[in-house]
Amino acid sequence: MMPPSFPSVRLLPKADARAIRHGFPWVYNNEMVLDRRTKALPPGTLALLEDDDRRPMAVVAVTPDSKIAARVLDRNPEAVIDEAWFVARIEKALAMRARLYPDPFYRLVHAESDGLPGVVIDRFGDLAVVQPNAAWADLLLAELTSALVTVTGVKTVVMNGTGRARSLEGLPEETRVLVGQAPDAPIPVPMNGAIYMADVMGGQKTGLFYDQRPNHAFAASLAKGARVLDVFTHVGGFGLAALAAGAESVVAVDGSVPAIELANAGAKAMGVTKQFKTRVGDAFDVLTDIGGDDHLFDLVICDPPAFAPNRQSLEAGLRAYERLARLASPLVAPGGYLVLCSCSHAADLTAFRNASARGIGRGLNDPDRKAQLIHTGFAGPDHPMLPQLAESGYLKAIFFRL
Repeated sequence: MMPPSFPSVRLLPKADARAIRHGFPWVYNNEMVLDRRTKALPPGTLALLEDDDRRPMAVVAVTPDSKIAARVLDRNPEAVIDEAWFVARIEKALAMRARLYPDPFYRLVHAESDGLPGVVIDRFGDLAVVQPNAAWADLLLAELTSALVTVTGVKTVVMNGTGRARSLEGLPEETRVLVGQAPDAPIPVPMNGAIYMADVMGGQKTGLFYDQRPNHAFAASLAKGARVLDVFTHVGGFGLAALAAGAESVVAVDGSVPAIELANAGAKAMGVTKQFKTRVGDAFDVLTDIGGDDHLFDLVICDPPAFAPNRQSLEAGLRAYERLARLASPLVAPGGYLVLCSCSHAADLTAFRNASARGIGRGLNDPDRKAQLIHTGFAGPDHPMLPQLAESGYLKAIFFRL
């Protein structure tokens, strides 16, 4: 097949072409020639990226008005971006997940890390949820969906087109079924011995956070016979995994009534409703209230949403992480464990760990108690990190013994 004829876009002389050649997947808008012709390209247009000497470098998807002006799709300038191209990418992604997980419940495609920039696909057995968070993926959604069905054999494909990433690309928010029938109930997902209920049509993101799987497992290894407090539990997160590992009791906290209802449904499916108590409310308020009740727990976990989603919010986000650690640490019984998580890519591990340590020190305020950092966890291997893109390694979980 002859390579297609793409419009060309060009790097500015000051741009670091070596970074692109070495695998960096983005071209920022201050690195590319944005002349009248380029600015007129519709968002998501496939183009041939050239260096400032007009040497072909890669096939890219261009969104001229975005901070990320171009996303690298293929470093072969003659690549054909069609259904067969999608099939090849998804086959590679599936091969790794099939080796890692005995059951088909995982993140199948993790955006740039799996060679599909801006595309997230989570699999729930015979159903897959696609998040096309970049304009090019919206334009080629039919080819992507067809390839997904061909490779995996899923019967239902749901498009979840919500979230901040799409708004940055100027894309509308919408959720719809692309293939098959919408499920009429939440989908039970087995993980770490627990059962989670995923609302793939109306829940957060794709309905479940697979990225915390190994951190759930490590926390569960500390949970046998323990009294557990799971803050920002979402659909049961750490708490249900702890009960599956033999925890004595769990108090699960979240601000979302629908999420708590799903968490309770998971506990019912596991037969642990008596050990699983829930509270709906602002996490900081609940932590303050519980502290006033003089309750102590053997294992406390705080897994909040991103407090620092970008550099502009970094300082405020780090203060929020410090406050969370300050409120949570006094609730940990002597010899117990505190788990603090961050999904903010703007807050790197060192900054997050330092903020958490400051908060623990202020919260304990006891010369006879100290914190020991015993483990640092990251996202599971179905969320691979692209070494050239720090943003793809967003999740941190730090485990302290107090």
